[in-house]
Parts: sequence; C-alpha cells; structure tokens
Amino acid sequence: MNRVHSRRSALAATLAGLALALTACGGGSGGGGSQAPASSSSDTSLSDVKSKGEIVIATEGTYKPFSFHAEGAGDLTGYDVEIARAVADKLGVKANFQETQFDGIFAGLDAKRFDVIANQISINAERKAKYDFSKPYTVSTGVIVTKADNGSITSFESLKGKTAAQSLTSNFYKLAVDAGANVQSVEGWAQGVTLVRQGRVDAIVNDKLTYLDYAKTNPDAGLKIAAETTEKSESAFAFRKGSTELTKAVDKALDDLRADGTLAKISEKYFGTDVSK
Repeated sequence: MNRVHSRRSALAATLAGLALALTACGGGSGGGGSQAPASSSSDTSLSDVKSKGEIVIATEGTYKPFSFHAEGAGDLTGYDVEIARAVADKLGVKANFQETQFDGIFAGLDAKRFDVIANQISINAERKAKYDFSKPYTVSTGVIVTKADNGSITSFESLKGKTAAQSLTSNFYKLAVDAGANVQSVEGWAQGVTLVRQGRVDAIVNDKLTYLDYAKTNPDAGLKIAAETTEKSESAFAFRKGSTELTKAVDKALDDLRADGTLAKISEKYFGTDVSK
C-alpha cells in the first residue's frame, strides 16, 4: 500500500517552468500536500465493509469459551463471537463469521478472505509489524493455581522446590521452571488441574482466563489463584496492515461498548469477572 513518490527538483533555472508544469499534472512533487489525499483514498477498508453490508470475521469455532458451538453442534457463540457481533452492530453491518483453523487464519487475512480476525489474537511486536490491531478487548495474566487450603505458595518465588504440572510446549512451562519449580509433564490444563485437585502436585501455572473459565463451570473445585504475574497479555481484533479507517471505526465501537457496559456484561457471562480491561 505504501507507494514511493518520486521527487523532482529544478536542474537549472531554464527548467523551472517545465518542473512546475509536471508538478501541476501530478508528476509527484515532493510537497506533502498532494500525498495525504492519495494515501487516505487508497484505504477502502471501512468503505468496502459498509458497501457490502457485512464484515467478514475469521474465527476458529473450536476454541471454548472464546469461539465455539453451543452443545458441540449448535450456534456459533463465545466471548470473542459475542463481542464481534456487538461491534458489527455498532458499525451498522452484518457479522459474517468464517470458521478457519488457526494455522491458516493469518494467511486467509493476507489473502483478503476476511476483513478481521476475532480469535483471542495476542498483541506482540512481531505481529504489530505485519498487522493492524484494535484496542484490546481482553487483558489477562499468568497465574499459579493451587488447592484452596494451600498456604505455602503465595508468589512465584515460593514456587521454588514445589511440584507444578505443566505442558512442556506451553509458555507457562518456562515460567514454572524459571521460578524453580519441579515440573511434572502433562498433556494440558485438564490433566494438570486434576492432579492439583487430587493433591498429587502442588500447583499449575497457566493463563488466568483458562482458570476463570474452569472456575465458572466448576465452582466447587476447591481451587484458588495463589499468585499472578505483573506482566499482562492483551488480545484484540487483527486487520491487514493499512486498514486504518476500519481499525478506527472498530476502536470507536469498542469504546462505546465499554462505556455502555456491554463488554463487561459479556465478560461476566463467560468468566464471572470483567477481563475486558
């Protein structure tokens, strides 16, 4: 989308008139006045959505509680899905969801199969270099989960020498190891949290949203958050680079949804607390 504008300068006084004529005809003067409208008019991200009356949204559809089918085969629903629908309503267009496996979701965005991705896409420097992001609508941390009656773990420092159940391919495995924990390998959260409940390990380190979803559906699990990281992870809608107008419109929609309590309401529904800020 970025275009290289040639810069012309007078080579001699006798060529000044010719240079001026070329500039008047759009020959690419170095002056900034003619460049801004060209850049603005080239961004049709919002007008394209408005003209077709829908925003095409990529999501997995198998990522509970963010994007999944109710009862396994029912309607598409979830935290990200409901927020995306609310944003589409604010834009005055229909939300058209296209379910896509995660390993191909960015390629589909690049190929213009979608206008946006709504699938708990975390913001990081590498992604920001390639894509545009809305304001975050999910904020989370890493947490240590223990049995409710465990008073020996109150921080990541106190995890030293304790046993934590961790998937060896998870980012949280490194957090546990760096804290000095002895790691027992598990396949994922479900297996690890079962070991914690059984008292066979002391803790599990994972994402706070994962724990909140589990606690919401298993209120009598007898677990607690013993400590959490100060570093936060933020997730947002992802757009093709240069989708400035659409990104701005979605940001405005998110601001309105935050102000009228919609984001908090959807968040409470899925997590029992507001994770949108």
